[in-house]
Amino acid sequence: MTSSDKPENASAAPSGPTGVAAQDWAQASADPQYRAAVVDLLGALAYGELAAFERLAEDAKLAPTLADKAELAKMASAEFHHFERLRDRLTEIGEEPTAAMDPFVAALDGFHRQTAPSDWLEGLVKAYVGDSIASDFYREVAARLDSDTRELVLAVLDDTGHAGFAVEKVRAAIDADPRVGGRLALWARRLMGEALSQSQRVVAERDALSTMLVGGVADGFDLAEVGRMFSRITEAHTKRMSALGLAA
Repeated sequence: MTSSDKPENASAAPSGPTGVAAQDWAQASADPQYRAAVVDLLGALAYGELAAFERLAEDAKLAPTLADKAELAKMASAEFHHFERLRDRLTEIGEEPTAAMDPFVAALDGFHRQTAPSDWLEGLVKAYVGDSIASDFYREVAARLDSDTRELVLAVLDDTGHAGFAVEKVRAAIDADPRVGGRLALWARRLMGEALSQSQRVVAERDALSTMLVGGVADGFDLAEVGRMFSRITEAHTKRMSALGLAA
């Protein structure tokens, strides 16, 4: 994932960990429904990281300079390392990584097909805006995970360097040609809508994940809190658009 920007109130959890969040994996995984939710979560994240690696490698072909190409290649390598950590964790807890990822392939591939960038700048905005929305969502969920899983999830959401890189390049392009800003703003708004729709579809199709979000497994979430969560994600998106010099 690409962004270190976090929603202002991303930690909506209580001041001290309670319930599942106060347990380690050995304790929390005794609940089969919680275990299923974590396997789904790690599978979705793992395929997301693998897809991000592939996309950054493809975007490197559009890079206008060798320095830009090398920078994207470095970021792609970091994404693949995140994938390896998730894959290894799934194996460690006795799950087959491919089977864990498989339920999420169609939705993620569909999202990437529908939001294929037409040029270098659109690719940068997609990585910065689109991936950041997913990262915000996973950070919200991480607050309710057991301590071992939470630590891994937050580690693989670390910024690979794409955030600052994208802001620098997009702002420079807009400074050189202000007309670029309008086109990229429309593109970013489309990404926001597609990313939120895709996240909601994935959760709705996986019973364990949806139960985690509305409070059946991980304590503290309710339907009202889910609404507030998406409000925080939207607010963070607006701030990123401002950082890019684009209208939300």
